[in-house]
Amino acid sequence: MSDSRLTRRAALRLGVAAGGMLFAPTILRAQDGGGPVPGQIYQPKVQRNVSSWHAVRWQDHFDSLKNGVIVCDTTSRTVHFWNEDDTIYKLYPSSVPLTEELTRLGYTEVVQKVVGPTWRPTPSMLERNPNLPAVVGPGPDNPLGSHALYLSWPYYRIHGTHDTRKIGRKSSSGCIGLYNSQIQELFELAKVGTQVRLI
Repeated sequence: MSDSRLTRRAALRLGVAAGGMLFAPTILRAQDGGGPVPGQIYQPKVQRNVSSWHAVRWQDHFDSLKNGVIVCDTTSRTVHFWNEDDTIYKLYPSSVPLTEELTRLGYTEVVQKVVGPTWRPTPSMLERNPNLPAVVGPGPDNPLGSHALYLSWPYYRIHGTHDTRKIGRKSSSGCIGLYNSQIQELFELAKVGTQVRLI
């Protein structure tokens, strides 16, 4: 009789463990807002800001690390940095342009570094929204955040943002945005002349 009790207990424990595993997708589905769909493989909704991240090698984009290099990946919404002697590598989530028309891809470089940048709308921004302010000085309302790396392309920057909801999203008018704490770090690592590629 004691053997059958042990067997029942063992079976019960296995059943609870197996049942928990069987019901896990249903629990996930409930958290996701969807219900179980019999006969279908469950695929949760993507609720993250950042899309499919993938590794990037600097050698695939640059001939050398002279002055350091930055790769802005607009697909995975990430910014990669390598310093000149390849001893520092940094990866940051970023915001990217809203549309393909606002996205410029290719090679450029850092031409200026500014702490507390002043923001002015571009002509195309004013065309889309004539009610934009003519200028916004440094501070919490500034769309460029606390620091900005100006690129050789007119109006393009890698900059911070005070609106952290934008990171990981298509949310800019052409620039690449980082959390303020991360643009501060990149600002210290990058230099005028750092090579940049947007892919």
